[in-house]
Amino acid sequence: MHTHQQKILVIDFGSQYSQIIARRIRECGVYSEIVPWRVSDEWIRSFAPLGIILSGGPESTLGENSPQIPECVFHLGVPVLGICYGMQAMALKFGGAVESSKHKEYGAARVSLEQECLLTQGIEDRYQEGALAAELDVWMSHGDRVTRIPADFRAVGVSANSPYAIIANDEKHYYGVQFHPEVTHTPQGQRLIERFVRDICGCAALWTLDNIIVEAIRKVKESVKGEHVLLGLSGGVDSAVVAALLHRAIGKQLICMFIDTGLLRHEESKKVMDVFAQHLGVRVIAVDASEHFYAALKGVSDPEEKRKVIGRVFIETFERESKNLGDIPFLAQGTIYADVIESAHASHSAEVIKSHHNVGGLPKDMRFKLVEPLRELFKDEVRKMGLELGLPYDMVYRHPFPGPGLGVRILGEIHPDYVRILREADHIFMSELVAKGWYDKVSQAFAVFLPVKSVGVVGDARQYDYVIALRAVQTIDFMTAHWAHLPYELLDIVSNRIVNEVSGVSRVVYDISGKPPATIEWE
Repeated sequence: MHTHQQKILVIDFGSQYSQIIARRIRECGVYSEIVPWRVSDEWIRSFAPLGIILSGGPESTLGENSPQIPECVFHLGVPVLGICYGMQAMALKFGGAVESSKHKEYGAARVSLEQECLLTQGIEDRYQEGALAAELDVWMSHGDRVTRIPADFRAVGVSANSPYAIIANDEKHYYGVQFHPEVTHTPQGQRLIERFVRDICGCAALWTLDNIIVEAIRKVKESVKGEHVLLGLSGGVDSAVVAALLHRAIGKQLICMFIDTGLLRHEESKKVMDVFAQHLGVRVIAVDASEHFYAALKGVSDPEEKRKVIGRVFIETFERESKNLGDIPFLAQGTIYADVIESAHASHSAEVIKSHHNVGGLPKDMRFKLVEPLRELFKDEVRKMGLELGLPYDMVYRHPFPGPGLGVRILGEIHPDYVRILREADHIFMSELVAKGWYDKVSQAFAVFLPVKSVGVVGDARQYDYVIALRAVQTIDFMTAHWAHLPYELLDIVSNRIVNEVSGVSRVVYDISGKPPATIEWE
Protein backbone atom coordinates (compact mmCIF):
# COMPACT_ATOMS: atom_id res chain seq x y z
CA MET A 1 0.00 0.00 0.00
CA HIS A 2 1.40 3.41 -0.97
CA THR A 3 1.32 6.65 1.02
CA HIS A 4 -1.87 7.96 -0.64
CA GLN A 5 -3.94 4.81 -0.54
CA GLN A 6 -5.65 5.72 2.73
CA LYS A 7 -6.30 9.44 3.15
CA ILE A 8 -8.43 12.08 4.82
CA LEU A 9 -9.97 15.08 3.09
CA VAL A 10 -10.17 18.49 4.80
CA ILE A 11 -12.92 20.68 3.39
CA ASP A 12 -11.98 24.30 4.00
CA PHE A 13 -14.60 26.91 4.89
CA GLY A 14 -11.98 29.67 5.07
CA SER A 15 -10.48 28.88 8.47
CA GLN A 16 -7.05 30.20 9.37
CA TYR A 17 -6.46 26.79 10.98
CA SER A 18 -7.16 24.55 7.96
CA GLN A 19 -3.48 23.91 7.28
CA ILE A 20 -3.01 22.95 10.92
CA ILE A 21 -5.80 20.37 10.64
CA ALA A 22 -4.07 18.77 7.66
CA ARG A 23 -0.72 18.76 9.46
CA ARG A 24 -2.23 17.15 12.55
CA ILE A 25 -3.68 14.38 10.37
CA ARG A 26 -0.29 13.78 8.81
CA GLU A 27 1.27 13.62 12.26
CA CYS A 28 -0.98 10.58 12.74
CA GLY A 29 0.79 9.00 9.75
CA VAL A 30 -2.09 9.58 7.34
CA TYR A 31 -2.04 11.62 4.13
CA SER A 32 -4.40 14.59 3.93
CA GLU A 33 -5.33 17.32 1.48
CA ILE A 34 -7.22 20.60 1.78
CA VAL A 35 -9.87 21.65 -0.74
CA PRO A 36 -12.33 24.58 -0.78
CA TRP A 37 -15.97 23.96 0.08
CA ARG A 38 -16.85 24.77 -3.54
CA VAL A 39 -15.05 21.63 -4.76
CA SER A 40 -17.17 19.45 -7.03
CA ASP A 41 -18.79 16.21 -5.94
CA GLU A 42 -16.97 14.46 -8.79
CA TRP A 43 -13.59 15.56 -7.43
CA ILE A 44 -14.43 14.38 -3.91
CA ARG A 45 -15.57 10.98 -5.18
CA SER A 46 -12.41 10.58 -7.26
CA PHE A 47 -10.25 11.49 -4.25
CA ALA A 48 -11.92 8.60 -2.38
CA PRO A 49 -11.20 9.66 1.22
CA LEU A 50 -11.68 7.29 4.13
CA GLY A 51 -12.88 10.21 6.22
CA ILE A 52 -13.73 13.90 5.93
CA ILE A 53 -13.08 16.81 8.29
CA LEU A 54 -15.13 19.99 7.88
CA SER A 55 -13.07 23.00 8.99
CA GLY A 56 -14.09 26.10 10.89
CA GLY A 57 -14.59 29.38 9.11
CA PRO A 58 -15.05 33.13 9.60
CA GLU A 59 -18.62 33.32 8.25
CA SER A 60 -21.95 32.51 9.87
CA THR A 61 -24.03 29.51 8.84
CA LEU A 62 -27.00 31.87 9.23
CA GLY A 63 -25.82 34.11 6.39
CA GLU A 64 -27.77 34.26 3.15
CA ASN A 65 -24.90 32.97 1.02
CA SER A 66 -23.03 31.03 3.67
CA PRO A 67 -20.63 28.27 2.56
CA GLN A 68 -22.32 24.88 2.24
CA ILE A 69 -21.14 21.32 2.72
CA PRO A 70 -20.73 19.59 -0.68
CA GLU A 71 -23.75 17.42 -1.41
CA CYS A 72 -21.90 14.12 -1.74
CA VAL A 73 -20.13 14.26 1.65
CA PHE A 74 -22.87 12.39 3.50
CA HIS A 75 -23.44 9.92 0.66
CA LEU A 76 -19.95 8.44 0.67
CA GLY A 77 -20.49 6.28 3.73
CA VAL A 78 -17.34 7.58 5.45
CA PRO A 79 -16.92 9.17 8.92
CA VAL A 80 -17.26 12.97 9.11
CA LEU A 81 -15.92 15.32 11.78
CA GLY A 82 -17.22 18.89 11.83
CA ILE A 83 -15.13 21.53 13.60
CA CYS A 84 -16.75 24.81 14.74
CA TYR A 85 -18.41 26.14 11.54
CA GLY A 86 -18.25 22.60 10.15
CA MET A 87 -20.21 21.28 13.13
CA GLN A 88 -22.85 24.00 12.79
CA ALA A 89 -23.25 23.37 9.06
CA MET A 90 -23.62 19.64 9.72
CA ALA A 91 -26.22 20.22 12.43
CA LEU A 92 -28.27 22.40 10.07
CA LYS A 93 -27.92 19.83 7.29
CA PHE A 94 -29.68 17.19 9.41
CA GLY A 95 -32.44 19.40 10.86
CA GLY A 96 -30.73 20.97 13.87
CA ALA A 97 -30.76 24.67 14.75
CA VAL A 98 -28.06 27.33 15.04
CA GLU A 99 -28.41 30.74 16.62
CA SER A 100 -26.17 33.75 17.01
CA SER A 101 -25.08 33.89 20.64
CA LYS A 102 -25.27 37.09 22.67
CA HIS A 103 -22.10 35.99 24.43
CA LYS A 104 -19.30 35.10 22.02
CA GLU A 105 -16.89 32.38 23.10
CA TYR A 106 -13.24 33.06 22.31
CA GLY A 107 -10.18 31.58 23.99
CA ALA A 108 -9.75 28.91 26.64
CA ALA A 109 -12.85 27.03 27.79
CA ARG A 110 -13.78 23.85 29.60
CA VAL A 111 -16.04 21.14 28.17
CA SER A 112 -17.85 18.70 30.44
CA LEU A 113 -18.23 15.23 28.91
CA GLU A 114 -21.72 14.22 30.00
CA GLN A 115 -21.88 11.10 27.81
CA GLU A 116 -19.36 8.82 26.15
CA CYS A 117 -18.86 8.42 22.40
CA LEU A 118 -16.25 6.74 20.25
CA LEU A 119 -14.53 10.06 19.56
CA THR A 120 -13.93 11.02 23.20
CA GLN A 121 -13.86 7.69 25.05
CA GLY A 122 -10.92 7.64 27.46
CA ILE A 123 -9.75 11.13 26.44
CA GLU A 124 -9.96 13.73 29.22
CA ASP A 125 -7.93 16.36 31.03
CA ARG A 126 -9.38 15.67 34.46
CA TYR A 127 -11.89 13.52 36.26
CA GLN A 128 -12.23 14.54 39.84
CA GLU A 129 -13.78 12.21 42.40
CA GLY A 130 -17.39 13.17 42.95
CA ALA A 131 -17.56 15.18 39.73
CA LEU A 132 -20.51 14.59 37.43
CA ALA A 133 -18.39 14.32 34.30
CA ALA A 134 -14.88 14.25 32.93
CA GLU A 135 -13.61 17.52 31.48
CA LEU A 136 -11.60 18.70 28.50
CA ASP A 137 -9.65 21.96 28.25
CA VAL A 138 -10.29 23.39 24.80
CA TRP A 139 -9.86 26.46 22.62
CA MET A 140 -13.04 28.15 21.39
CA SER A 141 -13.46 30.73 18.63
CA HIS A 142 -17.11 31.22 17.62
CA GLY A 143 -20.04 33.61 17.72
CA ASP A 144 -22.84 31.24 16.67
CA ARG A 145 -23.76 28.04 18.48
CA VAL A 146 -25.90 24.95 17.95
CA THR A 147 -29.13 25.24 19.97
CA ARG A 148 -30.87 22.07 18.77
CA ILE A 149 -29.15 18.94 17.55
CA PRO A 150 -30.51 16.62 14.84
CA ALA A 151 -32.79 13.80 15.99
CA ASP A 152 -30.25 11.02 15.43
CA PHE A 153 -27.37 12.79 17.24
CA ARG A 154 -26.52 12.69 20.94
CA ALA A 155 -25.25 15.55 23.11
CA VAL A 156 -21.85 14.47 24.43
CA GLY A 157 -20.17 17.64 25.76
CA VAL A 158 -21.26 21.03 27.05
CA SER A 159 -19.40 24.24 27.85
CA ALA A 160 -20.47 27.35 29.75
CA ASN A 161 -21.62 29.01 26.54
CA SER A 162 -22.31 26.04 24.26
CA PRO A 163 -25.09 23.62 25.21
CA TYR A 164 -23.81 21.32 22.46
CA ALA A 165 -20.01 21.54 22.48
CA ILE A 166 -19.65 17.93 21.25
CA ILE A 167 -22.29 15.97 19.36
CA ALA A 168 -22.16 12.43 18.01
CA ASN A 169 -23.89 9.90 15.82
CA ASP A 170 -21.86 6.76 16.52
CA GLU A 171 -23.91 4.67 14.12
CA LYS A 172 -23.03 6.77 11.07
CA HIS A 173 -19.73 7.98 12.59
CA TYR A 174 -20.66 11.65 12.32
CA TYR A 175 -19.19 13.92 14.98
CA GLY A 176 -19.14 17.62 15.71
CA VAL A 177 -16.99 19.71 18.08
CA GLN A 178 -17.59 23.40 18.69
CA PHE A 179 -13.96 23.93 19.72
CA HIS A 180 -10.71 23.63 17.75
CA PRO A 181 -8.88 20.35 18.45
CA GLU A 182 -6.20 21.18 15.89
CA VAL A 183 -4.58 24.03 17.86
CA THR A 184 -2.04 23.44 20.61
CA HIS A 185 -4.27 25.31 23.08
CA THR A 186 -6.49 22.20 23.14
CA PRO A 187 -4.15 19.80 25.01
CA GLN A 188 -5.98 16.60 24.03
CA GLY A 189 -6.73 17.84 20.52
CA GLN A 190 -4.16 15.65 18.77
CA ARG A 191 -5.53 12.56 20.54
CA LEU A 192 -9.05 13.44 19.36
CA ILE A 193 -7.87 13.84 15.77
CA GLU A 194 -5.89 10.61 15.97
CA ARG A 195 -8.92 8.81 17.40
CA PHE A 196 -11.01 10.00 14.45
CA VAL A 197 -8.40 9.31 11.77
CA ARG A 198 -6.89 6.05 12.96
CA ASP A 199 -9.64 4.35 14.96
CA ILE A 200 -12.93 5.63 13.55
CA CYS A 201 -11.82 6.03 9.91
CA GLY A 202 -9.52 2.98 10.14
CA CYS A 203 -6.55 4.58 8.39
CA ALA A 204 -3.14 2.91 8.68
CA ALA A 205 0.03 4.93 9.31
CA LEU A 206 1.34 4.85 5.74
CA TRP A 207 2.44 8.50 5.58
CA THR A 208 5.92 7.97 7.06
CA LEU A 209 9.19 9.65 6.15
CA ASP A 210 10.75 6.49 4.73
CA ASN A 211 7.68 5.79 2.60
CA ILE A 212 7.50 9.41 1.42
CA ILE A 213 11.13 9.39 0.26
CA VAL A 214 10.84 6.01 -1.48
CA GLU A 215 7.67 7.09 -3.27
CA ALA A 216 9.08 10.50 -4.25
CA ILE A 217 12.16 8.86 -5.77
CA ARG A 218 10.00 6.39 -7.67
CA LYS A 219 7.78 9.16 -9.07
CA VAL A 220 10.79 11.23 -10.17
CA LYS A 221 12.35 8.28 -11.97
CA GLU A 222 9.09 7.41 -13.70
CA SER A 223 8.54 11.04 -14.71
CA VAL A 224 11.95 12.02 -16.10
CA LYS A 225 13.19 8.57 -17.18
CA GLY A 226 16.64 9.11 -18.70
CA GLU A 227 16.32 12.86 -19.28
CA HIS A 228 18.27 15.59 -17.53
CA VAL A 229 16.65 17.83 -14.93
CA LEU A 230 17.64 21.43 -14.26
CA LEU A 231 17.17 22.76 -10.73
CA GLY A 232 17.50 26.31 -9.54
CA LEU A 233 19.30 26.32 -6.21
CA SER A 234 18.36 29.34 -4.14
CA GLY A 235 20.14 28.55 -0.90
CA GLY A 236 16.82 28.06 0.85
CA VAL A 237 15.67 24.90 2.60
CA ASP A 238 13.16 23.81 -0.05
CA SER A 239 15.44 23.91 -3.08
CA ALA A 240 18.25 22.34 -1.04
CA VAL A 241 16.06 19.37 -0.13
CA VAL A 242 14.89 19.01 -3.73
CA ALA A 243 18.54 18.92 -4.84
CA ALA A 244 19.42 16.21 -2.31
CA LEU A 245 16.34 14.16 -3.24
CA LEU A 246 16.91 14.42 -7.01
CA HIS A 247 20.60 13.65 -6.61
CA ARG A 248 19.68 10.42 -4.83
CA ALA A 249 16.98 9.62 -7.41
CA ILE A 250 18.73 10.36 -10.72
CA GLY A 251 22.37 11.13 -9.89
CA LYS A 252 24.24 12.73 -12.79
CA GLN A 253 21.02 13.47 -14.66
CA LEU A 254 20.60 16.40 -12.24
CA ILE A 255 22.17 19.72 -13.13
CA CYS A 256 21.84 22.50 -10.59
CA MET A 257 22.06 26.12 -11.56
CA PHE A 258 22.69 28.63 -8.84
CA ILE A 259 21.56 32.03 -10.05
CA ASP A 260 22.83 35.00 -8.11
CA THR A 261 19.87 37.34 -8.37
CA GLY A 262 21.67 40.05 -6.45
CA LEU A 263 18.98 39.60 -3.80
CA LEU A 264 20.62 36.89 -1.72
CA ARG A 265 21.88 36.77 1.86
CA HIS A 266 25.48 37.29 2.97
CA GLU A 267 27.88 34.87 1.20
CA GLU A 268 24.97 32.75 -0.01
CA SER A 269 26.74 31.71 -3.19
CA LYS A 270 29.82 30.44 -1.37
CA LYS A 271 27.75 28.42 1.13
CA VAL A 272 25.70 26.75 -1.59
CA MET A 273 28.74 25.80 -3.65
CA ASP A 274 30.53 24.44 -0.57
CA VAL A 275 27.67 22.16 0.47
CA PHE A 276 26.45 20.85 -2.87
CA ALA A 277 29.41 20.96 -5.21
CA GLN A 278 32.17 20.03 -2.77
CA HIS A 279 30.49 17.88 -0.13
CA LEU A 280 27.60 16.18 -1.95
CA GLY A 281 29.20 15.98 -5.38
CA VAL A 282 26.27 17.63 -7.16
CA ARG A 283 26.96 19.37 -10.46
CA VAL A 284 26.34 23.07 -9.83
CA ILE A 285 26.67 25.88 -12.38
CA ALA A 286 26.94 29.38 -10.91
CA VAL A 287 25.47 32.32 -12.84
CA ASP A 288 25.74 35.97 -11.79
CA ALA A 289 22.55 37.56 -13.16
CA SER A 290 22.23 40.37 -10.62
CA GLU A 291 22.41 43.12 -13.24
CA HIS A 292 19.53 41.56 -15.21
CA PHE A 293 17.35 41.44 -12.10
CA TYR A 294 18.18 45.02 -11.08
CA ALA A 295 17.38 46.27 -14.60
CA ALA A 296 14.05 44.41 -14.74
CA LEU A 297 13.05 45.66 -11.28
CA LYS A 298 13.84 49.30 -11.98
CA GLY A 299 10.75 51.40 -11.33
CA VAL A 300 8.80 48.46 -9.87
CA SER A 301 7.51 49.10 -6.36
CA ASP A 302 4.33 47.00 -6.03
CA PRO A 303 5.07 43.83 -3.97
CA GLU A 304 3.02 41.49 -6.17
CA GLU A 305 4.58 42.90 -9.33
CA LYS A 306 8.07 42.52 -7.88
CA ARG A 307 7.42 38.84 -7.18
CA LYS A 308 6.19 38.28 -10.73
CA VAL A 309 9.13 40.14 -12.27
CA ILE A 310 11.61 38.12 -10.22
CA GLY A 311 9.87 34.88 -11.23
CA ARG A 312 9.88 35.87 -14.89
CA VAL A 313 13.55 36.91 -14.97
CA PHE A 314 14.44 33.74 -13.09
CA ILE A 315 12.90 31.58 -15.82
CA GLU A 316 14.33 33.75 -18.61
CA THR A 317 17.79 33.35 -17.10
CA PHE A 318 17.30 29.61 -16.84
CA GLU A 319 16.22 29.33 -20.44
CA ARG A 320 19.06 31.49 -21.68
CA GLU A 321 21.77 29.73 -19.70
CA SER A 322 20.37 26.24 -20.22
CA LYS A 323 20.75 26.53 -23.99
CA ASN A 324 24.47 26.03 -23.41
CA LEU A 325 23.69 22.75 -21.66
CA GLY A 326 21.77 21.14 -24.51
CA ASP A 327 18.11 20.23 -24.59
CA ILE A 328 16.98 19.85 -20.95
CA PRO A 329 13.22 19.22 -20.82
CA PHE A 330 12.62 19.35 -17.06
CA LEU A 331 12.81 22.16 -14.51
CA ALA A 332 12.70 21.23 -10.82
CA GLN A 333 11.33 23.58 -8.15
CA GLY A 334 11.07 23.62 -4.39
CA THR A 335 7.34 24.32 -4.32
CA ILE A 336 5.77 23.05 -1.08
CA TYR A 337 2.14 22.56 -0.10
CA ALA A 338 1.86 25.77 1.90
CA ASP A 339 2.99 27.75 -1.17
CA VAL A 340 0.18 26.26 -3.22
CA ILE A 341 -2.46 26.91 -0.58
CA GLU A 342 -1.44 30.45 0.32
CA SER A 343 -1.27 31.47 -3.32
CA ALA A 344 -4.90 30.33 -3.55
CA HIS A 345 -4.08 27.82 -6.27
CA ALA A 346 -5.63 25.05 -4.21
CA SER A 347 -8.49 26.94 -2.59
CA HIS A 348 -10.64 29.46 -4.39
CA SER A 349 -12.21 30.37 -1.05
CA ALA A 350 -8.94 31.67 0.37
CA GLU A 351 -7.95 35.29 -0.08
CA VAL A 352 -4.69 35.74 -1.97
CA ILE A 353 -2.35 37.17 0.64
CA LYS A 354 0.68 37.07 -1.65
CA SER A 355 1.86 35.17 -4.69
CA HIS A 356 4.69 32.78 -3.99
CA HIS A 357 7.67 32.89 -6.31
CA ASN A 358 7.44 29.20 -7.15
CA VAL A 359 3.79 29.14 -8.12
CA GLY A 360 2.87 32.69 -9.04
CA GLY A 361 5.55 34.00 -11.38
CA LEU A 362 6.04 31.35 -14.04
CA PRO A 363 5.27 32.20 -17.68
CA LYS A 364 2.67 30.00 -19.35
CA ASP A 365 4.77 29.55 -22.47
CA MET A 366 7.99 28.32 -20.85
CA ARG A 367 9.53 25.28 -22.53
CA PHE A 368 10.25 23.30 -19.36
CA LYS A 369 8.10 20.61 -17.82
CA LEU A 370 7.94 21.05 -14.06
CA VAL A 371 9.22 18.57 -11.48
CA GLU A 372 7.99 19.47 -7.99
CA PRO A 373 8.65 16.53 -5.65
CA LEU A 374 7.85 18.52 -2.48
CA ARG A 375 4.57 19.95 -3.68
CA GLU A 376 2.54 17.83 -1.24
CA LEU A 377 4.74 18.46 1.80
CA PHE A 378 4.52 20.99 4.60
CA LYS A 379 7.69 22.76 5.76
CA ASP A 380 8.22 20.56 8.82
CA GLU A 381 8.03 17.46 6.60
CA VAL A 382 10.54 19.01 4.18
CA ARG A 383 13.03 19.68 6.99
CA LYS A 384 12.80 16.12 8.30
CA MET A 385 13.35 14.82 4.78
CA GLY A 386 16.43 17.03 4.39
CA LEU A 387 18.10 15.57 7.47
CA GLU A 388 17.25 12.05 6.32
CA LEU A 389 18.88 12.80 2.94
CA GLY A 390 22.12 13.91 4.60
CA LEU A 391 21.91 17.69 4.50
CA PRO A 392 23.62 19.56 7.39
CA TYR A 393 21.38 20.61 10.26
CA ASP A 394 22.26 24.30 10.02
CA MET A 395 21.14 24.37 6.38
CA VAL A 396 17.92 22.44 6.93
CA TYR A 397 16.90 24.48 9.97
CA ARG A 398 17.84 27.90 8.68
CA HIS A 399 15.11 30.44 9.09
CA PRO A 400 12.68 30.64 6.15
CA PHE A 401 13.83 32.86 3.28
CA PRO A 402 11.35 34.08 0.64
CA GLY A 403 11.79 32.96 -2.95
CA PRO A 404 12.22 36.55 -4.19
CA GLY A 405 14.93 37.00 -1.57
CA LEU A 406 15.76 40.44 -0.24
CA GLY A 407 13.58 41.87 -2.99
CA VAL A 408 10.51 41.63 -0.77
CA ARG A 409 12.37 42.82 2.32
CA ILE A 410 13.12 46.12 0.62
CA LEU A 411 9.94 48.14 0.68
CA GLY A 412 9.16 49.77 -2.64
CA GLU A 413 11.61 50.03 -5.53
CA ILE A 414 14.87 48.09 -5.40
CA HIS A 415 18.27 49.75 -5.84
CA PRO A 416 21.63 47.96 -5.59
CA ASP A 417 22.73 50.16 -2.71
CA TYR A 418 19.54 49.34 -0.80
CA VAL A 419 20.42 45.66 -1.23
CA ARG A 420 23.95 46.26 0.05
CA ILE A 421 22.65 48.08 3.13
CA LEU A 422 20.05 45.42 3.90
CA ARG A 423 22.42 42.49 3.36
CA GLU A 424 25.01 43.95 5.76
CA ALA A 425 22.40 44.81 8.39
CA ASP A 426 20.76 41.40 8.15
CA HIS A 427 24.13 39.66 8.52
CA ILE A 428 24.87 41.59 11.70
CA PHE A 429 21.45 40.70 13.11
CA MET A 430 21.87 36.99 12.33
CA SER A 431 25.42 36.93 13.69
CA GLU A 432 24.37 38.40 17.02
CA LEU A 433 21.37 36.08 17.31
CA VAL A 434 23.72 33.12 16.86
CA ALA A 435 26.35 34.51 19.21
CA LYS A 436 23.85 35.16 21.99
CA GLY A 437 22.06 31.81 21.59
CA TRP A 438 18.81 33.26 20.25
CA TYR A 439 18.84 32.05 16.64
CA ASP A 440 17.23 28.69 17.45
CA LYS A 441 14.86 30.24 20.01
CA VAL A 442 13.05 32.27 17.34
CA SER A 443 11.25 30.78 14.35
CA GLN A 444 12.21 33.48 11.87
CA ALA A 445 14.25 36.66 12.04
CA PHE A 446 15.42 39.17 9.45
CA ALA A 447 16.03 42.82 8.70
CA VAL A 448 13.85 45.03 6.49
CA PHE A 449 14.96 48.10 4.53
CA LEU A 450 12.63 51.09 4.85
CA PRO A 451 12.95 53.65 2.02
CA VAL A 452 12.58 56.61 4.36
CA LYS A 453 15.31 58.80 5.80
CA SER A 454 15.69 59.77 9.41
CA VAL A 455 17.92 62.38 10.96
CA GLY A 456 21.02 61.18 12.77
CA VAL A 457 24.21 62.65 14.16
CA VAL A 458 27.61 61.59 12.81
CA GLY A 459 30.39 63.34 14.68
CA ASP A 460 29.21 66.94 14.93
CA ALA A 461 27.15 66.84 11.74
CA ARG A 462 23.47 66.07 11.17
CA GLN A 463 22.94 63.39 8.56
CA TYR A 464 19.82 61.93 6.94
CA ASP A 465 20.06 58.22 6.31
CA TYR A 466 17.81 55.19 5.97
CA VAL A 467 15.94 53.15 8.56
CA ILE A 468 16.32 49.41 9.19
CA ALA A 469 13.54 47.45 10.87
CA LEU A 470 14.31 44.22 12.71
CA ARG A 471 11.75 41.41 12.78
CA ALA A 472 11.82 38.25 14.94
CA VAL A 473 8.84 35.98 15.59
CA GLN A 474 8.04 32.82 17.47
CA THR A 475 5.48 30.43 16.04
CA ILE A 476 4.61 26.76 15.81
CA ASP A 477 2.90 26.66 12.43
CA PHE A 478 3.60 30.09 10.80
CA MET A 479 -0.15 30.60 10.45
CA THR A 480 -0.11 32.71 13.61
CA ALA A 481 2.95 34.23 15.27
CA HIS A 482 4.02 36.37 18.22
CA TRP A 483 6.84 38.89 18.09
CA ALA A 484 9.88 37.55 19.91
CA HIS A 485 10.72 39.27 23.20
CA LEU A 486 14.43 39.61 22.48
CA PRO A 487 16.52 40.97 25.36
CA TYR A 488 17.00 44.73 25.32
CA GLU A 489 20.74 44.18 25.64
CA LEU A 490 20.77 42.12 22.43
CA LEU A 491 18.71 44.68 20.51
CA ASP A 492 21.03 47.40 21.80
CA ILE A 493 24.11 45.59 20.49
CA VAL A 494 22.50 44.91 17.09
CA SER A 495 21.30 48.49 16.71
CA ASN A 496 24.68 49.99 17.62
CA ARG A 497 26.53 47.68 15.27
CA ILE A 498 24.22 48.37 12.33
CA VAL A 499 24.29 52.15 12.73
CA ASN A 500 28.08 52.22 13.19
CA GLU A 501 29.12 49.53 10.69
CA VAL A 502 26.62 49.91 7.84
CA SER A 503 26.99 53.15 5.91
CA GLY A 504 23.66 54.70 4.99
CA VAL A 505 21.72 53.78 8.15
CA SER A 506 20.79 56.30 10.83
CA ARG A 507 18.14 54.44 12.82
CA VAL A 508 17.05 50.90 13.77
CA VAL A 509 13.52 49.97 14.90
CA TYR A 510 12.01 46.69 16.15
CA ASP A 511 8.73 45.30 14.80
CA ILE A 512 6.38 44.16 17.59
CA SER A 513 3.40 43.23 15.40
CA GLY A 514 1.80 39.80 15.70
CA LYS A 515 0.31 37.64 12.96
CA PRO A 516 -2.52 38.41 12.60
CA PRO A 517 -3.08 41.26 11.94
CA ALA A 518 0.35 41.63 10.34
CA THR A 519 2.04 39.02 8.17
CA ILE A 520 5.50 37.77 9.11
CA GLU A 521 7.15 39.26 6.03
CA TRP A 522 6.57 42.95 5.34
CA GLU A 523 5.70 42.41 1.67
